[in-house]
Amino acid sequence: MNWDNEASCQSVDPEVFFPERQGEAAATMAKTICRGCPVRTQCLEFALSTRLDYGVWGGLTEHERRSLRRSRQRKARREAVAAEASLTAPQRRTYELRARERQPAGAEVA
Repeated sequence: MNWDNEASCQSVDPEVFFPERQGEAAATMAKTICRGCPVRTQCLEFALSTRLDYGVWGGLTEHERRSLRRSRQRKARREAVAAEASLTAPQRRTYELRARERQPAGAEVA
């Protein structure tokens, strides 16, 4: 069974989720419907992973999804830096060698 079969928006006019004019006021009804949806999280993750750039998905507008995507990217970078900083010297050397192996020919590893 697909998550979208369980979505609260199944019987709602798609225009509600893809309004002609953009902005918070136009998205209010869609967000209200999404708020009680049992598959809201799956819908949002689908929109984020497929980079859907228009409409309300998972209760978030395109602007809100872009902001969330950037926030997640910053968090992932911080975690990667923290993980690398905690490596011992031998672990760091192994990490650097593996990073070089993953780089295309002629590319430099920072």
